[in-house]
Amino acid sequence: MELFKPSSPCSCCKLILLILLLLVLLIGIYFYARFGTDRPVTYTDPVEHFKYGSTGGERNLGFPYWIWRVLPDVCADYLPGKGFQSVGLIYEPGKDLPVGMSKRRQMGMDRVFFNCSVCHSATVRVKPDAAPMLVVGMGANQLDFMAFEKFMYQCMADRRFTPNQVIPRIQAAGGDLDLLDRYVVYPLAVHLMRDGVFGLMGRLRFIHQQPAWGPGRVDTFNSAKALFNFPIERLPKDELFGAADFPTIWNQSKKQGMQLHWDGNNDRVEERNLNAAFGTGATPRLIDHAAVARIQAWDATATPPAFERYFPVDKALAAQGATVYQEYCANCHGASGTDFSGAQVGKVTPLAQIGTDPYRLYSFSPVLAVNLGTPYADTPYRFSHFRKTWGYANAPLDGVWLRAPYLHNGSVPTLWDLLQPADQRPPKFYRGDDVYDPRRMGFVSDVAEERGKHYFEYDTRVTGNSNAGHSGRIYGTDLPEAEKWAVIEYMKGF
Repeated sequence: MELFKPSSPCSCCKLILLILLLLVLLIGIYFYARFGTDRPVTYTDPVEHFKYGSTGGERNLGFPYWIWRVLPDVCADYLPGKGFQSVGLIYEPGKDLPVGMSKRRQMGMDRVFFNCSVCHSATVRVKPDAAPMLVVGMGANQLDFMAFEKFMYQCMADRRFTPNQVIPRIQAAGGDLDLLDRYVVYPLAVHLMRDGVFGLMGRLRFIHQQPAWGPGRVDTFNSAKALFNFPIERLPKDELFGAADFPTIWNQSKKQGMQLHWDGNNDRVEERNLNAAFGTGATPRLIDHAAVARIQAWDATATPPAFERYFPVDKALAAQGATVYQEYCANCHGASGTDFSGAQVGKVTPLAQIGTDPYRLYSFSPVLAVNLGTPYADTPYRFSHFRKTWGYANAPLDGVWLRAPYLHNGSVPTLWDLLQPADQRPPKFYRGDDVYDPRRMGFVSDVAEERGKHYFEYDTRVTGNSNAGHSGRIYGTDLPEAEKWAVIEYMKGF
């Protein structure tokens, strides 16, 4: 009687094949779980979402988190001071990323990139020795974006930006990379990041032909031309100097239908916001529409902080100023900081009348307006309202105390200076200080250095930096001095 019958060779092969298939399946599940994840860090609070939530740009331009963390150490000599704070990025206590940077788990690692609040958040100090207060929704007065871009290009081109230099620094910073990270993922990430930054900066090469923007300014639409592959070297010279201040973004629902952007080239808030999202790397294919919609829902009703929370207001003097304001300012800028009614509010004043620096207007060309109709073609989001204008838009003045420096190019440091004839405004001043001057309504602009930090000297004689215009009887620059102080006091309530 046969008690044991060995398995046939065919049965053994099937078993081995089954084990191999199971092993391949498990490896596939592991790699899919590790490298197939696409998950942003999310925030319930709408303000936290605005500050740190994703718009989808990490999928396109995201920096590996740990490489971002150690870059200021790898290339410290290319920064003007210590860390990314030296180019104006703001770090809240206890946070490892600056305001305006989001994180997403993708491609097997945490990736980070900018969101909307990097351009629309800043700090304010009520006096030099006071702690900075973060204000979301105002223009990023301290952010020197050109300096950041040049730092990234220089660092990527430096011989120190190699896996042998970067990965040990990540380990020393607490990165705790595993073997796959150390020998495959991050070495590859270093090379891919270098290629990505070189590719982007190759398109943005126009910045090497421009004067320094300084903190609080950016050239939005020459950047857009670069992304559309415009032949930068063949553009008319007048188009190459379009730097302008980062704007405030409060009360967006009240501004629907007004001519938006500094030159009033679009009157739809949604289009303006989606266009701005390109700056965060959120292209039509990769944008997170739900996340952007949350930002739009927040800034539809977001309001600026009240001046009186931090500084006193002379009510009697403000009452005198109200009459002056209604006569000279309300028609173009609204009845108050909350009532935007006025015949010319949100409309474009021709350049010949306003007389301010023309280069931001020149930078937005008719050809670009046509091109901006293409990114969302064949989708419900297609841009259809961009157009060329021939002047600058009259903006409402909500939170006007936090809009300094004034005019579209930030060429006038305080509201007091703006109420002077153009030839009496400061020809040079310093930008980037967050200490506030409540009397003149603007940030301190006569301090070159503070505690080792050097502020940017803004020269109004440089192309694109003129402080001319918005001058003459209709703009109140011929008013008696007492009436100027009164109208300033009144506008502190906006």
